[in-house]
Amino acid sequence: MDPHLLRTFVTVIRLASFPAAARELGCAKATVARHVAALEREFGLPLLTRRPVVPTVAGARLLEHAVPLLLRLDAARADLARLAAAPAGELVVAAAPLAVGPRLLAALPVTTTRVTLCVRPRDEIPAALADGTAHLGLVDSLSVTGDPLLPPGSALPPGPPHDSAGAAYGFTGTAYDSVGTAYDPVGNAYDFAAPYGFTGIAQPPGAAPLTALPVTEAPLAVHLPAGHPLAHRRGLRLDELTTARWVDAPAAGLPLDQLRAAHGTYGFRPALRYDGTDVHTLTALVAAGRGLALLPDTVPAAPSALAVPLVEPRLVHRVELLHPTEPTTPAAELAALLRT
Repeated sequence: MDPHLLRTFVTVIRLASFPAAARELGCAKATVARHVAALEREFGLPLLTRRPVVPTVAGARLLEHAVPLLLRLDAARADLARLAAAPAGELVVAAAPLAVGPRLLAALPVTTTRVTLCVRPRDEIPAALADGTAHLGLVDSLSVTGDPLLPPGSALPPGPPHDSAGAAYGFTGTAYDSVGTAYDPVGNAYDFAAPYGFTGIAQPPGAAPLTALPVTEAPLAVHLPAGHPLAHRRGLRLDELTTARWVDAPAAGLPLDQLRAAHGTYGFRPALRYDGTDVHTLTALVAAGRGLALLPDTVPAAPSALAVPLVEPRLVHRVELLHPTEPTTPAAELAALLRT
């Protein structure tokens, strides 16, 4: 039974007119008549009278079957069309708040892949990669300009960095705990993994090695309220800010431990702690006078606040891509775009 003939038959009965059915179906009146006649030949029974256009007993019985059949065919066609238009794959990217920038947003697939972007605290990203809930990760860190990176494509082993990493900040012979954090004599934690491109982030125990690749580096700026005495300086040195009060935002901003490690002191006292991941909330807290924040110069200052470049020491905000040693498509395609 040809569904085109059935559709014509149902349309003729619904409109009670051959010409009206022809107009709705976009065909000639003679074509409509041929379709109805073909069905009648197939069943060997008259299916409708012509004047007036009404179904016969056989036509009414056929109509009872034809309507649900055509609905099922339409549903099947729509279902298959959705499958044809479905994304070719799925990509979940877990990124630290300050790692979400123009480079990543421009590289995300827009047509063939179902993309989920998860903004998470940076120290949760290795676990997301290890358990498969994310295919790629983007982490960020505070680094000294010229710090060595892992060679592109090399694997980052689990466990703490080597003790020699502390020498980059003037600390030697420091003992590390199980996640690679060092402690000074008064109990302040310093992260010395920056030369290894994986600052302050530990992989889950037993996790497979991750590959770390550089993505971007950006200068840093100190965000201050517009009325702050240093707000209108052309540049600031970190040692001018050790006694200032800061917003401690380890997830949304750069952890204060990284500032202490970079400066080699345990200053940078927190005035308020913010545990969220929204960078706009962090800059709004600065504008409200709740403390200072050190952020990449790509982050605009909130209204009633200013961002003053950090000129000394020569620090940068570094973003790195983390992925399993052998990422699969489409993760491999995005990783290739971010590497170029």
